[in-house]
Amino acid sequence: MGPRDQQFRRERINDMIRFSPLRVIGPDNEQLGIIPLEEAKRLANEAGLDLVEISPDSRPPVCKIMDFGRYKYELSKKEKRSAGGSKKSELKEVRLGRSLKIDPHDVEIRVEQARGFILEGHKVQFVQPMRGREFQYREQGIARLREIEQRFADIGKVEMPPKFTGRAVIMIVAGDRSKIIAYKKAHGLDKPGDAPAAAADSAESAPNVPAAAQTHPDQ
Repeated sequence: MGPRDQQFRRERINDMIRFSPLRVIGPDNEQLGIIPLEEAKRLANEAGLDLVEISPDSRPPVCKIMDFGRYKYELSKKEKRSAGGSKKSELKEVRLGRSLKIDPHDVEIRVEQARGFILEGHKVQFVQPMRGREFQYREQGIARLREIEQRFADIGKVEMPPKFTGRAVIMIVAGDRSKIIAYKKAHGLDKPGDAPAAAADSAESAPNVPAAAQTHPDQ
């Protein structure tokens, strides 16, 4: 149970309130001063509202005259919006085909997918696999990732530069918050959920990695 829930459980309303006198706030946030409990309950009853204890640890305690049912409803909506707006950042894997022989058009598709991931707040791990004798030309894999790196200069930064792991070269790109804000503002994407559609309708989960871009057959 979170702090807000614990606070909610401590709230007393109407006849549950025992302390007197109270510092009372009116329904329009006006200060009614320090008044006896019975008078505060009478004012709330006359207004068709509730007397709610909002600061029990103050001396005297602070109460407010309000619609308690509406208050609970608005609090619930606020917490749902807050929970819905906090998305967990993931490490997305984008594989550049099955070998160095990947069509430039397919590279472009993967770059656009990765840009979508970055704009959504995720990190991207690029993987350039190499087959057989291609490892003799592994510098080509480094060069390709360096070229891709430049495509993210406007929204991101390299968190891990290209390096070899097994028979592949990998690189991790993360978003740069200030750059992303500027980019979204310039392109009218500053509303939630407006990241490019190319972001990953074709994404799928990969072992030990939260999600991975689908691969296309190499030529």
